[in-house]
Amino acid sequence: MKLFRYRRSSLKSLFGITKAKKQVKKEWGITAAMKPFRFWTNTKRRFKRKIGYESEGGRLIRNGLRRLVGGLWAVIINIILTYSIGIT
Repeated sequence: MKLFRYRRSSLKSLFGITKAKKQVKKEWGITAAMKPFRFWTNTKRRFKRKIGYESEGGRLIRNGLRRLVGGLWAVIINIILTYSIGIT
């Protein structure tokens, strides 16, 4: 488990540059104009949140089991090679 949940803030965020840029884009209507192009990305994020993709269980399935299966393959191949060399 991590000591801190989030990454360190960037200098732009600390100085308020990011917030100012977002505010200007919202005032000029750029955010509203770009909304249709973000549909698929937002839908994917919503779906992943609904199924628990970023939950502890989801991370275990994505990261942990892959490593476990990879380790099992190494053991199986090692056993096969050991027996094949021992038999011949």
